[in-house]
Amino acid sequence: MFLSAEQRQTYHALPGRLRVSVPGLCHNKKFASFLTEQLASDHNIISISANYLTGRALIYFNQNVLSVKEIQQVLTQAWGRFCRGNNTLTLNLQQFADGSPSLVSLPVVSNPQIEGLAYTGSSKLWHTESMESVCDLLNTSDRFGLSDWEAASRLKKVGPNKLTEGKRATFWELLSNQFKDFMVQVLLGTAGISFVLGKRSNALLTGSIVVANAVLGVIQERKAEQSMESLQKLAAPQARVIRAGRVKKVAAENLIPGDLIVLEAGDRVPADAHLITAVQFATEEASLTGETVPAKKDPRYRGSEDTTLGDRRNMVFMGTGVTRGRATAIVVATGMKTEMGRIASLIQHQTEELTPLQCKLEQLGKYLVYGCLGVSGVVMVTGILRGQGCLNMLQIAASLAVAAIPEGLTAIVIIALAMGVQRMSKRNIIIRQLSSVETLGCATVICSDKTGTLTKNEMTVRMVYTHGRNWQVAGEGYAPVGDFFLDGGGPVTIHENAELYQTLLTGALCNNARLNQNRVSKEDNVLPMKEKHNVVWKVEGDPTEGAILVAAAKAGLWRDELEKTFIRVYEYPFESDRRIMSTIYKTQVGDMILNVKGATDRVLSACTHYLRDGEIRQLNDTIRAEIMCANDELANKALRVLACAYRVMEQFDEQSDEEPEQEMIFCGLMGMIDPPRPEVPPAITKCRQAGVKVLMITGDHQQTASAVAREIGLLRAGDGILLGSEIDRMSDQQLADAVEISTVFARTSPQHKLRIVKALKQRGYVVAMTGDGVNDAPAVKAADIGIAMGIMGTDVTKEAASMTLSDDNFATIVRAMEEGRSIYANIRKAIRYLIATNVGEVILMLLAVLMGLPFPLIPIQLLWINLVGDGLPAVALVNDPPAQDIMSQPARTASDSVFAGGLGMKVVVRGLIIGLTSLALYVWKLRSTGNLAFAQTIVLVQLALSQFVHIFDCRGEKQTGRVGLFSNLWLVAAVALSMGMVAASVHIPLLQSIFGTVSLSAGDWAVASALAVATGIIDAGLSRVRTIPVLESTTACSDAI
Repeated sequence: MFLSAEQRQTYHALPGRLRVSVPGLCHNKKFASFLTEQLASDHNIISISANYLTGRALIYFNQNVLSVKEIQQVLTQAWGRFCRGNNTLTLNLQQFADGSPSLVSLPVVSNPQIEGLAYTGSSKLWHTESMESVCDLLNTSDRFGLSDWEAASRLKKVGPNKLTEGKRATFWELLSNQFKDFMVQVLLGTAGISFVLGKRSNALLTGSIVVANAVLGVIQERKAEQSMESLQKLAAPQARVIRAGRVKKVAAENLIPGDLIVLEAGDRVPADAHLITAVQFATEEASLTGETVPAKKDPRYRGSEDTTLGDRRNMVFMGTGVTRGRATAIVVATGMKTEMGRIASLIQHQTEELTPLQCKLEQLGKYLVYGCLGVSGVVMVTGILRGQGCLNMLQIAASLAVAAIPEGLTAIVIIALAMGVQRMSKRNIIIRQLSSVETLGCATVICSDKTGTLTKNEMTVRMVYTHGRNWQVAGEGYAPVGDFFLDGGGPVTIHENAELYQTLLTGALCNNARLNQNRVSKEDNVLPMKEKHNVVWKVEGDPTEGAILVAAAKAGLWRDELEKTFIRVYEYPFESDRRIMSTIYKTQVGDMILNVKGATDRVLSACTHYLRDGEIRQLNDTIRAEIMCANDELANKALRVLACAYRVMEQFDEQSDEEPEQEMIFCGLMGMIDPPRPEVPPAITKCRQAGVKVLMITGDHQQTASAVAREIGLLRAGDGILLGSEIDRMSDQQLADAVEISTVFARTSPQHKLRIVKALKQRGYVVAMTGDGVNDAPAVKAADIGIAMGIMGTDVTKEAASMTLSDDNFATIVRAMEEGRSIYANIRKAIRYLIATNVGEVILMLLAVLMGLPFPLIPIQLLWINLVGDGLPAVALVNDPPAQDIMSQPARTASDSVFAGGLGMKVVVRGLIIGLTSLALYVWKLRSTGNLAFAQTIVLVQLALSQFVHIFDCRGEKQTGRVGLFSNLWLVAAVALSMGMVAASVHIPLLQSIFGTVSLSAGDWAVASALAVATGIIDAGLSRVRTIPVLESTTACSDAI
């Protein structure tokens, strides 16, 4: 059974007797003398014995006056006062027992530094200050804190300790923003024209599309507000604070600079604070800095101005969690002035930018609208000059504009994106922002966090060194499944090597972590723990200790079973001065075994012997050098290295002044690392094949980051590594140049990540940013597409991102990119189809008017062919399956036109062919029969058939026949249905009266069909012509759109 944090602090308490761990006492003779002198002066303390070797004090006291808790508080305060050198005052233990509400009257002195610093939220570099100067600057006491009156006064000036939100847009402001898009305005204009012309059904359909798009937009606008709400949830609801010498609980939002707070394992830090005292204290800062290992804290540390966030060992930060130990700290920043507040501010100030597709479609829409309005104007003026009535020509021109403008394009794009969302959801991709579906397809760089994204975020022992032997440990993560291999050989059993066995045994016993089952299937419930492999395993406690526990379990050394034989009787916790942790266990035969783990040099200094071939041998300088060399080799592989040693003691005296860690027997080293995800290397290879650059941006150390990057194949010869401290010294332009040659960015802060994303965008990249921690949220939001991890990701990052990976699988990004590219390719097909057919209609109408001919199509026929041709067939087209080689094609850039690759030429050429063949058919039939209604009807049929032939040509990039006819059955069905609707309008009498058509013979249908097929054949022939000046100039113009 393991001791809780409280039990490890107080090892033995009886009425009037207390044995307790004292902050700062270990290896500190001066403090031991100071503590003994001060406490002995109080008449309620009967006697005190302070042992500076063990860090414990034995106190006999008057239990009728003092409580254990009050003595512990005074002991902690004594250490803080000792550090400040304030040895003139005596401790008054009675002040904690008289029950008065305000035991200490703290002076309130006007301090200009406070007025201009803390109250205004100055961005002072608090980690560069000593404990004494922090107290002086904030005019507070490291022993008694602030008085209640002073705290209330400061709260009025500073304001509450909470993250503020930016100004919320009203519903009507959000709604009006949705109608600023140019294509949406075009849709509203065409709806108005349709309504004026009496086509209320068309107007209703178009209006419905606009409303649906606006509703989706309003929903997405709430993302920033949701991000702020999630950040606020990370703030602690309550905090323990020392006010006027009393420990009390207050609402965390009432904390102010100068408050003295108390922190213990399991607490969430309520504000940014400078440590005053700390005992075995560490915090989990992965969500803020990206580092996997808990950050060990030291109040005596003083950093420099360029010390990165993850290295500020004398500071704790809002929203991070305490993993072990106890501490007191002076609050130095609250609310939006905290590091968490800075992230909140970065999220708030991010502006939503149009996606590359939205930019291109808006630009395309303007060209189309202006061109169509110009052509309609020419038609109307020409008709009026030829004697046609003004009202009639206005109606014709308006109908031509409605038919020519592809108002369905925006709707088709929305449908294509929505279908992509549905398909992606089946592949573990959750889309929050519709436009991001396509944007990922054009991503040219992926910026990925390391911890939890490229790695498993589960520390794992990779190597065990015993003298002369290196053991590889198989298996990754917290699952206790894996074998041990000697120097690349076959698997071995643990009992074949005494040194390996002893190393793992020592690591398991010198350990406070727990290995638990997070989820168990029903059939596993009846199995003993060591046989349960079909479960999800979770480590509670220090991840490093958890890795050691898992390695031991792989060898069959389960600590719950070991402790049936070994009983823990004492623990010397890890402290920064000692750099080791020790535990003492009693065996069934009564022997005491001391187990030690820690820094290699420190452990070796306590060793006189080592294990080799099952024998205990004398440790000499040569062997020491060999062990240190092995330590360096493991460290150079970015492994975190711990040494293990033990000795058997006949007895253990807790009161002995001698350090127990002496004459130890060295047994081995363990090297561990947060392992890469196995699916990451092949995913990176696919990204390279697709022309996509992958970058690692992490808060971890350079050595660790580069080792992981090499292992996953990301960092290659010649690739650069850039540190956060180097980014601080760079201008924006210098950083933009540096990102071109850098692959790994280490020791980065949230501000660094944001600057990197902006620098990449400045260079013209379409940036995808992945992340899981709070520290990733600003950069995730600023990227063209933000990708959050669904399992390990925080709510803040998920809500700042436009898409989430529900399986946290980096390889899923590649599948999402494939889907995004397919969607963009299908949108290009739709653009090619819709614009080419509309261009054909415009050419037909324009040339007929210029030739003085009657209109080839009346307004109702123009609207009808526009409805049946641009509706279901276009929707089915954007559901085309992706090409097999789509990920082998180079990534497009943000500046690439939607008409890139000759698409503009194809649109113009096909439009010309359709328009000219339709005009030729019209002139032929009009002059040969003199029947205007018949000529208009056969042209209507021929135009429809030409569209349907063209839609199948659009499926192949180069020529007809490249794609199987029935590979998209939805398209075949949509074309058949639309063709049936055209035939019905020609042959059903009721519809003939509505659309002004007449019946056609089989021969007429054959002629119209032949000409429709001819348009495809002519287009295919012209596509083989490579040197046509007119077409080359057309391509150059279209590629600029």
